[in-house]
Amino acid sequence: MGTMSTAVVFEQPGEMAIRPVQLPEPHSTDCLVEVSWTGISTGTERLLWDGRMPPFPGLAYPLVPGYETVGTVIESGKNTNLEAGQRVFVPGSRGFTDVHGLFGGAAQTLVVPADRLISLPSEMDSTGVLLALAATACHALGRMEDLGPPELIIGHGALGRLIARVAKARYDATPVVWETAAERREGNHSYTVIDPKEDDRRDYRRVCDVSGANLIVDQAVHHLAKGATVLLAGFYAAPIQFNFPAAFMREIDLRISAEWQPEDMQTALDLISGGDLSLSGIITHDQPYDSAETAYQQAFSDPRCLKMVLDWRDA
Repeated sequence: MGTMSTAVVFEQPGEMAIRPVQLPEPHSTDCLVEVSWTGISTGTERLLWDGRMPPFPGLAYPLVPGYETVGTVIESGKNTNLEAGQRVFVPGSRGFTDVHGLFGGAAQTLVVPADRLISLPSEMDSTGVLLALAATACHALGRMEDLGPPELIIGHGALGRLIARVAKARYDATPVVWETAAERREGNHSYTVIDPKEDDRRDYRRVCDVSGANLIVDQAVHHLAKGATVLLAGFYAAPIQFNFPAAFMREIDLRISAEWQPEDMQTALDLISGGDLSLSGIITHDQPYDSAETAYQQAFSDPRCLKMVLDWRDA
C-alpha cells in the first residue's frame, strides 16, 4: 500500500470531494512535497469543474486539479539536487494511482519530479502560488517582444494585473486596461482601468486579451489601428469567432500565447526578487483546505475574488 494523501477531487463535472487518494511510489528523481498552499485557477480549473475543458491529454474524471502549489520538500530522491526543508513552487505533480491528476497539485502531499520543482526563498509565503501566472505574464509579453509592450490589456483579473505590472517593470509601459465588471475596476493602479464602453480611442496597435471571451476580436476591432496585433493570452473554451470585413479592412494580426516556459519563470523570479514586480493585492481570499467546496464556488462566481488560496498547513 503506497502513501496516502488528502486531495481536492473533481469526481465528475460539478461534483467535488475532499478525500484520500493514493500517491505513486517515488522514483530516485522524485521529491515528496508537503503542501502549504494551493491557488484556484478561475480559467483552467473552472473549465474542468464545468466539464467544458476541450479534449486535453490526460483529461478524465475523477481528477485532482491544481498547478499553483507552494510546499516544502520532505524527502528527496538520491538522483535529485534538492534537500529536505527546501521551499518549492509545484506546477503540478506526477499524479496518483487511483484518480487522474490533471494537473494534480491540489493535495496535502505530492510526488513530483525534482526537475519540475522551482526553488523558492524560504520566506516566500502564499503569494508564491502566483508564480505560474507571473511566468505566464512574462511569456505573453515575450510573444510581443518584437513589437513592444501592449497598449491595451483586456481583462483586469489576476493575469491582466500581472501583465500590466510586468509591462511596467520590464518596459516602463503603462497600458490601458479594459474591464467590464465594476468591482474589478476599483482601487488605485499605476495604469488606467476603464469600462470598454467608455473608451473612444481608435488607434490601438498592440492588444493583449486575457478575457477568455471568444467574441473578443469583434468587441475590440473598432478600437484598433490598421495593422494592429491582437495577442490571445486567455484560455478560450468556445471557438474564437469574428466578422471578417472589419478585421480585413484593418489587416489585423492574431497571435496566441501558450503556457509559460522555464525561462519565463526565471524572468518572473528575477523581477520579484529585484523588487520590480509586486505580487501584492492579487490574492484576495483564502480558506482552509477542508472548505474547498465553498472556496471553489466563490472563486468561480465572485468578481471581487481575483485569486483564492487554500491553506493546507493544518492537514
